[in-house]
Amino acid sequence: MEVIWRSLGACRGLDPEMFFPETEDQADVAKMVCHGCDVRISCLEHALASREKVGVWGGTTERERRRLIRQRRRIA
Repeated sequence: MEVIWRSLGACRGLDPEMFFPETEDQADVAKMVCHGCDVRISCLEHALASREKVGVWGGTTERERRRLIRQRRRIA
């Protein structure tokens, strides 16, 4: 399934460097691409499950993903 969602991403064909910004502020461009992506949730869930440490995945930065993981732990 992972291969399928990756091939459908709005990021497909774009410069990968865009999704690995040096600062949180620079992540806005990548997040805008993710915002309209049909597979954003699958991408985000992949990043959360595999603990992606860098880059914008599913429209979130590393800091935002860490926050989501903490929130999910509190709810569980």
